[in-house]
Amino acid sequence: MKAELLIRRRVAFSDRNFAELVVWRVPKPVPPTEHGFKYRLVYVVNGVRVIGFDNERGKGDHRHDQDAEAPYRFVGVDQLLADFVEAVEAWRRDHGED
Repeated sequence: MKAELLIRRRVAFSDRNFAELVVWRVPKPVPPTEHGFKYRLVYVVNGVRVIGFDNERGKGDHRHDQDAEAPYRFVGVDQLLADFVEAVEAWRRDHGED
């Protein structure tokens, strides 16, 4: 099985901020994860990542909140998308973007 692109979407909120979502189904988990997905979801403001969710080899599932990084408990793609949207909405609300 080859990797299968499930989601590739870019959402512009304005000329200075956007979200980009990319999710792949992969034939083998990305160590140390045990699920079959590779993903990168990011919210960028003025060229700086302020929210991010991703899984990379050696780090596993984690999220970025500005400069802080913390483990993320991946339970499925639907929940991942919901958690990302919630984090972006909270950031925008807290920073007067809505």
